Amino acid sequence: MPVASSGFTAAFRTALRRAQTEQPRTVGKNFRHPPVAGDVVPLSVLDLVPIGSGSTPTAALASSTALIRRVEELGYHRYWVAEHHGMPGIASSSPAVLIAHLAGATSTIRVGSGGVMLPNHQPLVIAEQFGMLDALHPGRIDLGIGRAPGTDPRTARALRRGTDALGVDDFPEHLQELAAYFRGEGPVVAVPAHGQKPDMWLLGSSGYSAQVAGLLGLPFAFAHHFSGENTLAALALYRDTFRPGVLTEPYSMICTAVLAASSDAEARRLAMPGALQFLRLRMGNPGLVPTVEEAEAYPYSPQELAFVEDRLAGQVIGSPETVRDGVRELVERTGVQELMVTTSTHGARDRIRSYELLSEAVAPAVV
Repeated sequence: MPVASSGFTAAFRTALRRAQTEQPRTVGKNFRHPPVAGDVVPLSVLDLVPIGSGSTPTAALASSTALIRRVEELGYHRYWVAEHHGMPGIASSSPAVLIAHLAGATSTIRVGSGGVMLPNHQPLVIAEQFGMLDALHPGRIDLGIGRAPGTDPRTARALRRGTDALGVDDFPEHLQELAAYFRGEGPVVAVPAHGQKPDMWLLGSSGYSAQVAGLLGLPFAFAHHFSGENTLAALALYRDTFRPGVLTEPYSMICTAVLAASSDAEARRLAMPGALQFLRLRMGNPGLVPTVEEAEAYPYSPQELAFVEDRLAGQVIGSPETVRDGVRELVERTGVQELMVTTSTHGARDRIRSYELLSEAVAPAVV
């Protein structure tokens, strides 16, 4: 990424205020994204550390350790872990702890948060954690920041000290404070954050974070995997509002759901457990990732089946050839500089194999 030496500008607060008041514009038919240089973008991984039916968090974490080692061998660029709380099927509740383990188990791949949910933590704590991570693994740590709590309101309140309501208005101030600690300009000294330089990203699924990232000259990662209808509008907004800050020019990435298998039919079969888990989540019944057999035996109502079909239609699922074409089309349509992939299925081996097939299918066109 092209980096400017000035870092955060003195207009930080003004830019954030403007980001809160400006409305996203609609992307029309004349929208044109920047060309992808040579049709080559790096591939990265988002891992929620899924816990499968009949498995345990210990086994899920071991599977993620095996996965990061394998994708590092395959040449994937980044490996991010999410922050979710109160979800029985997701073991990634403490990104900083998990990042320390995964970075220690590898040597070259960048490791980071996708993301740390800023409303859940005091900025000082995040600065200390990621300052320490960057000191332990210089040049390999990414700090992806999100503004949603990533859980239900009751759990969100339990994560924070005090009983004050969570508000969007807190995000700009907390983001400003977090960045200040790394510059040595925070209200207190954050050790060892001062002088450390983890790459900070803003994450988003709508136009708000796109504006903030653009106005501050930060890299932007968009959650296409669950907000695909907003992808093009958010990316256009980011590019339109971009001002040199941490970066000298826009740099964007999207995350999409991909599952590759030996055939289209087998890939769809392996994708059904993740779809059923998401359906149950939407129905207020979060749980473990079901087995393929459980997903096949589930008695879907017409409405539930329509929901699952709509969910799968927004993903890149199929044989290596199908996945290759889908990934290329998505990169060309969005004009992103990187593509992050998340894969949800029950079997750990099937998940690793999907990343292997994706790498083989797109090399050297994407990786």
